[in-house]
Amino acid sequence: MTTAETRTASETDSPPSFGAVLSRLYFIRFAFAVVWAALLFPSGKHTGGVLTVLLVVYPLVDAAAVLWQLRSKDRTPGSSVAEWSNVVVSVIVAIALGWASTVSIAAALGVWGAWAAASGIAQLVTAASRRGSGGQVPQIVSGAISVLAGASFLAQSAKHPTSISGVGGYAVLGGIFFLVSAIRLRSLVLKASH
Repeated sequence: MTTAETRTASETDSPPSFGAVLSRLYFIRFAFAVVWAALLFPSGKHTGGVLTVLLVVYPLVDAAAVLWQLRSKDRTPGSSVAEWSNVVVSVIVAIALGWASTVSIAAALGVWGAWAAASGIAQLVTAASRRGSGGQVPQIVSGAISVLAGASFLAQSAKHPTSISGVGGYAVLGGIFFLVSAIRLRSLVLKASH
């Protein structure tokens, strides 16, 4: 789960081709989350180069995914302030995680927790404001889970944790929400094309 703003074909007036772009992107994000978590689980107990690379890569992939959405020729015209803010925040978080992972597991977990909680709040607010347009329940649930997980990671960071592997489970859960959104979008795109 990230700060990426999720849109569905029924929530915007975008052409079905943008829904297809988002569907592919969400399938990729699901696969990335699963592979990333599988790599994190065995290395989450040790500070060092591997952990630093893994922690830095995750928010950078989030930023890249949002940039892909922004650069799509089929993207719905309109304000892109939220998306650009997401890119900037993700890059800042990548830098902060790179530094924190060299300090301690607790520092890295604290940065991750703050990012998860803040992005969850943003996701909740966005989804709640769009609930009348339909399809926002998964995003509301995802945002709420992100806030709770972020608060949990922050609390754990104060207790001198010995592992950051728990964020792998968080990433997989976020990936599942991307998978659900991808399947739903694919279904909407197929319906629109018939």
